[in-house]
Amino acid sequence: MGIWSKKSIAALRAEADSSEAGLKRTLGALNLTMLGIGAIIGAGIFVLTGTAAANFAGPGVSLSFVLAGLACLFAGLCYAEFASMIPIAGSAYTYSYATMGEGVAWFIGWNLVLEYLFAAATVSVGWSGYFSAMLGSAGLHIPAALASAPLTVVNGHEIVRAFACVDPNGVALIDPATSAAYVVREACTAAGGSVVNGIINLPAVALILALTMLLVRGVQESAMFNNIVVAIKMTIVLLVIGFGFMYVNTDNWSPFIPDMVTNPDGSTKYGISGVLRAAPVVFFSYIGFDAVSTAAQEAKNPQRDLPIGMIASLLICTVLYILMSLVMTGLAPYTALGVAHPVSAALEAVPQLKWLEYLTNIGAVAGLSSVVLVMLMGQPRIFFTMSRDGLLPKIFSRVHPKYQTPAASTWIVGIIAVVIAGFFPLGLLGELVSGGTLAAFATVCIGVWILRVRSPELERPFRTPFVPVVPILGAGATMYMMYQLPALTWTLLGAWTLIGMSTYFLYGMRNSTIGKKEAGKA
Repeated sequence: MGIWSKKSIAALRAEADSSEAGLKRTLGALNLTMLGIGAIIGAGIFVLTGTAAANFAGPGVSLSFVLAGLACLFAGLCYAEFASMIPIAGSAYTYSYATMGEGVAWFIGWNLVLEYLFAAATVSVGWSGYFSAMLGSAGLHIPAALASAPLTVVNGHEIVRAFACVDPNGVALIDPATSAAYVVREACTAAGGSVVNGIINLPAVALILALTMLLVRGVQESAMFNNIVVAIKMTIVLLVIGFGFMYVNTDNWSPFIPDMVTNPDGSTKYGISGVLRAAPVVFFSYIGFDAVSTAAQEAKNPQRDLPIGMIASLLICTVLYILMSLVMTGLAPYTALGVAHPVSAALEAVPQLKWLEYLTNIGAVAGLSSVVLVMLMGQPRIFFTMSRDGLLPKIFSRVHPKYQTPAASTWIVGIIAVVIAGFFPLGLLGELVSGGTLAAFATVCIGVWILRVRSPELERPFRTPFVPVVPILGAGATMYMMYQLPALTWTLLGAWTLIGMSTYFLYGMRNSTIGKKEAGKA
């Protein structure tokens, strides 16, 4: 009873088939695959590849993508089994409810807030930087005060008043492709600039509001927009890979795994340990593939199409990540890629590829906008399912009478994301997002094994192969990556969990639909 209450698979399937659920089934396997690609291809290619190569693995970063991709594939196979059995919008939250009980389900649902809502806000700030850069290259400049949040984080933990450094014409004197456009005051003065206090990150706010309105309008319209955006960024990524391989200097790949170096603080980089250390870094690139499962109640044939969408998008994106990392480290020395725009930095090393730089900015803007779209789509559907279970207020499960979307929940999520992206520092959120995601992945892997043992007779349209080996490998790999998170992130995760569990005990447990039914039977 209560925290250990479970939802039966039969009840979940009946709920999925019920016309009262209200969400419109319009998505096929192609749309779901494109949603997965839309969520995955973004910051990984346009930012993290260069950072991981320069700071950890060298050209061997392609092997780091292989390792991180395998870990996500193990988790994806487990997700696929659950998604085919339980085609409900709740994703890992619902799967945990069926296997480990209401308390664990709430814990995972609360962590998914970190993955979707905070990730949407964080990526929108990165989008703002690239969008400002694209406008700047066309001679249009957004005032620095209107492209900067009023607060930022320094030294990894201190929240201070944010400012931007601009020249006499108001143009930023820093790289506008960075997600945190702030410099120290002394450096600004030395560069002949002046300090402008940040007021609001207006481009990020505008993006979130526009995508929120699109999502309220309908999931089919949102999927069509995502398909167009994914086609644009895939075309540009393939252009960079295709033309880039023509100019690769293989000397830049030697040595492929650089000799290990000891940093002044005693830590190490490069070598085999550097490749392993980079794997959790590039794992951030894969965050969001599980958002495909949140569209379960809007899929035409979820038992067949959800596994296809998740696994196909993972495989496609892993291949693209590996090829892109090989091209980038082949075009330029890996030490030159530790910048906010590593793809452009790699292209700059080859004059014949100069024409691709502007297209790369377009690809980054398209890539990051589709990530924000899928994140903003996923979170309301998690809340929708939690609300139907009585764990959140009923407003979160209201469906628009015309558009058949969780409109109220979508607006709530959108407004919160606007506030976070527009006004608050994001420096501490990246690893929090990863921590919440990794917890969800590990729980799903363990849940598949538990359900195989407890209920082997259940129909499974898609079966995870080699159980329990694949679930053990998936859970082990994700928990290893969680182990790599710094102490401050663990402290913040603990505080976030305390707030969430307090909310559950004060509201969720008392209003739980299953809890009330069980109390009535007692």
